[in-house]
Amino acid sequence: MSTSKRVSQSAFDGSRLRVILFVDLHEGAQSQFLDAYEHMRTRMVEVSGHIGDQLCQSVDNPSQWVITSEWAAAPPYLAWVSSEHHLETVKPMQSCVRDLRSQRYTIVRETGGPQQAAARAAGAHGPVRVGDGVTRHALTFTVKPGSESKVAEVLAGYAPPKARVDDSTRLLRTTLFMHGNRVVRTVEVEGDLMAALRHVSRQPEVRAVEEAINPYLEQDRDLTDPESARAFFTRAAMPPVHHVSRGGAEPAGLRRLALFYPARHDCGTALARMLSQEDETAADDPGSPVHRSTVFQRDDIVVRLIDVSGDPETEPFKVLGIHGPRKAAMLARLLDGGALGMDAPVTGERDATRLLAHAGMTLITDRTAAQS
Repeated sequence: MSTSKRVSQSAFDGSRLRVILFVDLHEGAQSQFLDAYEHMRTRMVEVSGHIGDQLCQSVDNPSQWVITSEWAAAPPYLAWVSSEHHLETVKPMQSCVRDLRSQRYTIVRETGGPQQAAARAAGAHGPVRVGDGVTRHALTFTVKPGSESKVAEVLAGYAPPKARVDDSTRLLRTTLFMHGNRVVRTVEVEGDLMAALRHVSRQPEVRAVEEAINPYLEQDRDLTDPESARAFFTRAAMPPVHHVSRGGAEPAGLRRLALFYPARHDCGTALARMLSQEDETAADDPGSPVHRSTVFQRDDIVVRLIDVSGDPETEPFKVLGIHGPRKAAMLARLLDGGALGMDAPVTGERDATRLLAHAGMTLITDRTAAQS
């Protein structure tokens, strides 16, 4: 299978990361914003992986600002941006801001002085990957034990929102899964992810569903309060750290699955990296049932969304993302098997089938957005 058709993105390619934050301020808030930036800047010194940042003001519109930051790699940024430390650091800025948009880029090529030359010599630039024009994102949260069936009923009952967000953005697909009392919602967007998420949140049918599940959430939220909503979605965000698809013609009858991999303490990134590497290998294997895979990670929670052909139980190792006994042993070291009810290592196909059953998430709904 030619790799030229492969679609791939990864947070694990070792390249430095550039984060661009577009900020639109309320009128008269510049002084308060600068104080908030100073608060943030002093806190960022102690954040692992953060290299530096710049604050820039628009020449044409003084209420528009840009903050650019550079990171040694994507994983430390993703760990920080989903942390309580991040929420506390940016909180003073929130009352100044009318609108906020963030974009992330790996550094692929650059010109400049000694620092850039040293980075090139060290191979710090990532490969140029081929995309498919789709942005992927996931949210995860837990509900009160005993409420799972009611929550599943509510989540399964809403109509999909309109696909068209604006002239350049379309909502493609929304899929919801549950594993015990944990809910995972994945979305696929063509265009601006944040515009699509705002579009979805404003739909009456979606708002009704969100209000209906509020009493069952373990973490309280008030979506009518911007600060409460922002904190909830920051804590719930589970970014994609790897995506790979073989590309080319899509096999008929693909089935979408989600697998839940709770990691041992502080092993989430290592587990996500291992699964990502295994999925890259599988993309070159024409016999693999996995056509497409996205790995999402937040702290020690890892979810792998896969599109597979055939019966998953016929090749449980490949569906789990395990290729060979060494990888099975590595998975055993990183995975919190007890959280899945699997204390024994995976040594044979029967064990792999059991793990597949224990890690499998229950599909609640899988819908493409309604056409406008």
